Amino acid sequence: MSHRYGAKFIDVEETCPYLPNRLAVLPFYLTDFRAEPEAFDQALAEGVRRSGIFIYHTQCPGCCACEPIRIPVEDFEPRRRHRRVLKKAEAELRVEIGEPIIDRKRVELYNKHKVGRGLGEPGSEIDLRSLKEFIGITCCDSREFRYYRGDDLVGVAIADVGRQAMSAVYCYFDSELSELGIGNFSVLKQIEACRAWGLKYLYLGFYVAGNAHMKYKASYLPHERRIDGVWQRFE
Repeated sequence: MSHRYGAKFIDVEETCPYLPNRLAVLPFYLTDFRAEPEAFDQALAEGVRRSGIFIYHTQCPGCCACEPIRIPVEDFEPRRRHRRVLKKAEAELRVEIGEPIIDRKRVELYNKHKVGRGLGEPGSEIDLRSLKEFIGITCCDSREFRYYRGDDLVGVAIADVGRQAMSAVYCYFDSELSELGIGNFSVLKQIEACRAWGLKYLYLGFYVAGNAHMKYKASYLPHERRIDGVWQRFE
């Protein structure tokens, strides 16, 4: 089956990772946006996400809880909590931006993050190949934001870049350094990068009101959420 996003690959059905007792249905498409950044912008505006070389969107029966969320970066005003995060993290962390890398250090950091944040059980760790398939290979222009404390890599964020927008794909970090707020710091550094590169939006994936891990996304104001196919602004 063909689609404007590319060739339909599969409909993934799984237990919803965000809300209890829900079924998630995710159509996956095989495509390549590296030569078409404008087409990637359009896909992002329609609520699409990326995983490896595939893009997908939600098509869950009887549920529309996942709301794509984006920040108009020129309008964003950091709140007091954001300024605190910047002050503390910038005093301790060094930031580098480059091509995505997959190695054993990153696999260890990813698994530590998942277990430490309660997002995975001991024994559910992934290997080098699985992390590469998730974020190492791509169908977009992808960048890696690296966060170092001294010489130690303590955080990694993957982001995709179009002509006018950036999409935050995934961020993982040392869960023992929660006081640094690396996840929020990463969003703030990506907003800075968007402004420096002349991009209009930073997409943060989905906002789900009933999921505690998603609440931080609503703190970035103003932001826009795609509800019933229409982007609505929240101040």
